[in-house]
Order: sequence, then C-alpha cells, then structure tokens
Amino acid sequence: MHDMGKGHPECPARLAAIQDRLIAAGLWDYLLHVDAEPATRAQVERVHLAPYLDELAQRSPAVGTVQLDPDTAINAYTLRAAYHAAGAGIRAADLVMQGKAQNAFCAIRPPGHHAERDKSMGFCFFNNVAVAAYHLIAEYGLQRIAIIDFDVHHGNGTEDICAGDERILMVSIFQHPFYPYSGDQPKGSNMLNVPMARAATGQDFREVVSERWLPALRAFAPEFILISAGFDAHLEDDMGSLGLVEADYAWVTRQLMKIAAEFSSHRIVSLLEGGYDLSALGRSVAEHVRVLTGE
Repeated sequence: MHDMGKGHPECPARLAAIQDRLIAAGLWDYLLHVDAEPATRAQVERVHLAPYLDELAQRSPAVGTVQLDPDTAINAYTLRAAYHAAGAGIRAADLVMQGKAQNAFCAIRPPGHHAERDKSMGFCFFNNVAVAAYHLIAEYGLQRIAIIDFDVHHGNGTEDICAGDERILMVSIFQHPFYPYSGDQPKGSNMLNVPMARAATGQDFREVVSERWLPALRAFAPEFILISAGFDAHLEDDMGSLGLVEADYAWVTRQLMKIAAEFSSHRIVSLLEGGYDLSALGRSVAEHVRVLTGE
C-alpha cells in the first residue's frame, strides 16, 4: 500500500479511522459503497504535464521509498494509489451526473490539492479535485464548476491548475502565514482566497462563509460543486492552529447543500484532503457525511 514511512502523518490509518467512525455512527451500512477504477493517463493529463507523469513513473521504486521533497515520498504502490484516488473523483462525478447518486464522498489517499501542474508536494501527487473538474467539463460540457476548499493549508496546486479559467470558481480558507505560504495574492479573478489568522475560531470561519463564500457562489450559480474536504483545521489537529470543530464542518456542508439545491440539482462530490488527528478526522468526516446523506 501507499505509505510514506514510519510516523508520517499521511498514513493508511487515516482511512481506517474514517471507516471506524462511520460504523460507530451508524452510517456505514446506510451508504452506497463503490470501488473506483483508476483514472487513465489521458484523464490525468488534462491537469498534469506529461513529462511530470513520466518523471513520477521513472522515480517509482521497486522496493523502499524515494523522497521527492522533505514531506513527500513515493513507494512501489504510490502511483497505483494516486491513479485510483483520481479515478474515485471521476467515478463519483459520473454517478452523480447520471443520477445514480445525489452526492458522494471520496475517502481517498493520497490527497491532491497541493499537486501543481508539474510538481508533487505536500503529500500530494495528482490533483484529484482538478481531475474531477476537468472531467466534468470534457465529458459533460459543464461551464460553471465550484471548488470549495476548507483545508487548513492553501490549495496551491488547485490554484496553479485552475487560476484564470472562468469555468471554475475556487473559494477557500486556510491558515496564513502557513505552509505552503501562498494564496494571500490570488492568481486569478476566479480565485476567492480568504486567509485566516492563527487561532481563528469556528465562528470566524462561519462569518467568512456567510459574508464571502455564499454571495460569490450564488453569483456564480454553479452547475456542480466539488469539495476539497480537508479536516486539519480542526481544533484538535496539530497540523495547524485553527479552531474548527465537527459542528462547523456539519454547518458548512449544510450551506453548500443549500447552494447545490438552488443551482446544481443537488450535485456535490467531496474528496478527502487533509486531516491528521485520527479521532478528530473520523468524527469530522462522519458529521460531513451525515449531513450529505440528508439526516
């Protein structure tokens, strides 16, 4: 399995913690479970350059791990996991567009929102949410896709890929100044970045959503909503220093569902990004998914 080394926070236990909490919350048996096929190289090439994909393949080891940067390592199973993670977003988007599901949550790793067009970083290899967005554009002709990112870190990769494309509106919050030290100066008019100061609270977050995000989303009238769902802004997550709790993730999910009901025929696909305190991650995802189910 994809594993970046002993003690690395982006670890297989993250998905186990989510599953355990969904079972404990009584949600697991209520959900439709779909295994994703891997994305094709052509699908990934919609957002990543071919030489970059070639380089990843060349550096993929038969045994052990190869360090790509101080945070990000690749082993023999990483690329298979990355293609499956990207494929999950595509499969979820297809199910929603075909009316077989109203919305979906993709419990995937590795995450994706730091992956730039030609660069891996921050635990990310392929930009899963961007792959899903450009699949929707290419296969269904959608012209207004909203990407919402509430990870504690700025989604620099998504901005790198999508900035200037008026078919996409990206709205995000993130702790700043903080890794990856970007986002305070948006690269395009279709980027609504709201930096949050260290120790910002859930109430601060709700004010940003109500005063900045929701008016922009209503003006954009998205045909589809994609969520880069990072849960490392949680109060208990040592990866950052923001103060969100489960109720905040439930609240923002409700707000996005209202936008989706008004403009997007209820269509939402949420893709896992960060979240490294296993207990907080499991509880937060369970609340997010519970709201998506309509409970």
